[in-house]
Amino acid sequence: MKSKILLFVLGFFVWALLVWPPDIQHIIIGILIAFLVSSITGDLFVKRPSLFTDFKRYLWFGYYVPLFIWECIKANIDVAYRVSHPDVPIKPGIVKVKTNLKSDTGLTFLANSITLTPGTMCVDIDRENGFLYIHWIYVKDKDIEKATKLIVETFENILKRIFE
Repeated sequence: MKSKILLFVLGFFVWALLVWPPDIQHIIIGILIAFLVSSITGDLFVKRPSLFTDFKRYLWFGYYVPLFIWECIKANIDVAYRVSHPDVPIKPGIVKVKTNLKSDTGLTFLANSITLTPGTMCVDIDRENGFLYIHWIYVKDKDIEKATKLIVETFENILKRIFE
């Protein structure tokens, strides 16, 4: 029950931010949608509601968003260079990287962060052994530790503080 209430409050808060400045119609619709979503999915998404009360996690998430945007900008420039270069300097391949994240949400954020960054795409997750398989447009190193350092480490350290 606690997770449903928490999801309702969080859902309504996000709704209110998206329709700012709120009026009575948007508030009523927001309450109805937040109630519907939280009653249907409250037990699925929020397994540890106590994590939502730790304010430090929100600060780390606030740090994660600009870092992710910066990494996306750098990757966009790199991919644009590779595409526009006459020799098209690519060396595609799939590399295996290690992750220490265990939570579903943390793994999902990590896989999506990698996939949303141009030039890399998460193609599989071996949750039991803690490996991700990443398609990389320019494989710089096939060694698990070195590839992990280049691809995963930037996001993983922050996501661990948010979701673990």
